[in-house]
Amino acid sequence: MRPANDSPTGPRPPGTRIHVPGQNLAALQRWLVEAGQERYRAEQILDWVYSKLVDRFELMSNLPKALRAWLAEQADLYRSQIVRESVSADGTVKLLLGWPDGTSTEAVWIPEGDRHTACVSCQVGCPVGCRFCASGLDGLERNLTAGEIVEQALWIGRLIHRRMAEAGQNHQAGLTNIVFMGIGEPLANYDAVISAIRVLNAPWGMGLGARRITLSTVGLPEQIRRLAEEGLQLNLAWSLHAADQQLRQALVPWARSPLIEVVDACRYYFERTGREITLEYVLLEGVNMEPRHAAQLAGLARKLRCNVNLIRYNPVPGLPFRRPTARAAYGFQRILRARGLNAHLRTSRGRDICAACGQLRRDPAIRDSDA
Repeated sequence: MRPANDSPTGPRPPGTRIHVPGQNLAALQRWLVEAGQERYRAEQILDWVYSKLVDRFELMSNLPKALRAWLAEQADLYRSQIVRESVSADGTVKLLLGWPDGTSTEAVWIPEGDRHTACVSCQVGCPVGCRFCASGLDGLERNLTAGEIVEQALWIGRLIHRRMAEAGQNHQAGLTNIVFMGIGEPLANYDAVISAIRVLNAPWGMGLGARRITLSTVGLPEQIRRLAEEGLQLNLAWSLHAADQQLRQALVPWARSPLIEVVDACRYYFERTGREITLEYVLLEGVNMEPRHAAQLAGLARKLRCNVNLIRYNPVPGLPFRRPTARAAYGFQRILRARGLNAHLRTSRGRDICAACGQLRRDPAIRDSDA
């Protein structure tokens, strides 16, 4: 067996170093064995990463010192840096993360009692181009890797533990839920997102039940059907925003698939997983809130096992849309409920730091105060 501090090729160049959060247990075991290390070290490393949330190999005290030094030469635990941490008056926290290639993304921690939700991004920028959303204003730059997605959840987990320690509260409290509702379209980065979800779900990873993970999509039928076959009981949220094809495509340029095709795919998802679909509907004053729009939404929703999340538009500088009053939003909700729908009006969190739905973007030059 090769000594623990003896790499077959010496220290890896930065571009070839492995990113531990992007590795599943089998891959990490294989990598260690191929390098002459003991297989069981993989479980120890992952325990330090996901249970103890350490950010340096040198802190992994049950690993030999030589192995820790070798790992530091060959692998990365965290590749991003926190460029800015913004705290909302309601307790929501937004992290702007900078990556080594000069790109950046945002992740959000949403605390609510014992529930701690991480909202993570899956792309740098977004290709969908929803007319009311800040995330796609500059288009898509690149996909995030599985490791970069998982790393966001790790940052949020570390943030929770830090804040709990500062408040003198239970240090065992941690991340309870993850939503893929940050920057990007998850199903347009399918393989990386699924790989990341399996790490988040695994007992050797973050150990989050699949029912505590929500994936939000603009509605890509082929990918939704593929997702149904993954054996994961994820919560699927369809960003609908209009139940009229012409209006929907005007608001969501990527919404080229006929509504019935997406409905059929969502039906299939429910049949395979038993998980109800959530229809997300951003309320835009004067655009999609008339009684006929509610009737169209109710007609579509009755074709599915679903519930409806209504979201009052969160303003984005430079965009022409308006946030409806609470009275108007509740009026729209009442119409839906009168038609038998399970419709909820979702509270926007972190609006004052541009962390609410539709406000995330990736330009560090844009200050929260610009909103």
